[in-house]
Parts: sequence; structure tokens; C-alpha cells
Amino acid sequence: MNNCPCGSDIAYTDCCEPIIKGEKQSETAEQLMRARYSAYAAKETDFLLESLHPDHRDGYDEEQTKEWAADSTWEGLEILATENGGKKDANGTVEFIADYTVKGEQHKHHELATFLKQDDVWYFSDGAAVPPKQVVRTGPKIGRNDPCPCNSGKKYKKCCGR
Repeated sequence: MNNCPCGSDIAYTDCCEPIIKGEKQSETAEQLMRARYSAYAAKETDFLLESLHPDHRDGYDEEQTKEWAADSTWEGLEILATENGGKKDANGTVEFIADYTVKGEQHKHHELATFLKQDDVWYFSDGAAVPPKQVVRTGPKIGRNDPCPCNSGKKYKKCCGR
């Protein structure tokens, strides 16, 4: 049994493949997000256009999408958060990180994806990259010439700051 690329620990044939093949509809925005990721991993790029909201299909580059999917090794999907997107909702968002490798270089695609339901069918509407969070120092700043916090009696630059 081959597990689904979406990370659900369910067989691909029981998880995302029926959605990608059009045998069943996504019940939630997250389920569609997982199916779209699996479509990239399985090189089923026709589904990516089919699951794109009709109002957002202008400018879709089918060849570039096929090339990106083919040139990439899809290594994992992490769902960070979902808001709405349930069976009774009309819209929802899914924040995720997709790990993939292109030409030996590892990448993380962190996105907040928006989904809309139209005529009881979920569609991907839009996505926005999530910028990295700024690191906030919790302790005091230690200057190069300050005493080292390890209490060695040396300046920070000559001790732990090397």
C-alpha cells in the first residue's frame, strides 16, 4: 500500500486519487488542498486547472505548471492552520508548507491559500506567500565588549562570542 503524498497515512487510492480522478468531490477546503498537493506529486496537473476557481483561470500557465511538477520531487505537506472551509462553509483558508526539491536544491513553499465553494464544489481561489516571522530577542543584547554571560570574566568577543 502506497501512502498518499498529502501525508494523511491513508493509501493514495483511498485518499486523494478519487478526488483527482473526479470520482468524488472534496468535502472541505483542506481536503482540496491535500488533493492539489498530491496532484503535483503524482504529476496529475490537469486536476490543478480543474480545481482552480473559474474566475481565476485567466493567466494560468499549463505548460509551466507541468514543467514545475515534473522537475520537482515533492517531499511533504504540512498543514499549519485552517479557517472555515468545512462542509457547510462557502469559503475557507488553509495555511501550509510544501517541501520539494528542484535540481538538488531543497525548497519550502509557505502559503496561505483561499478556497471558495460554488455549486457545492470547492475550488482553489488564490494564494499568498507567508513571509518568515521576524525573530524577536527575548533577552538583553550582549555587546562584543560586554562581559561574557557565562561568567568567565572575559569579554564576550573573546569567549562565547567567537
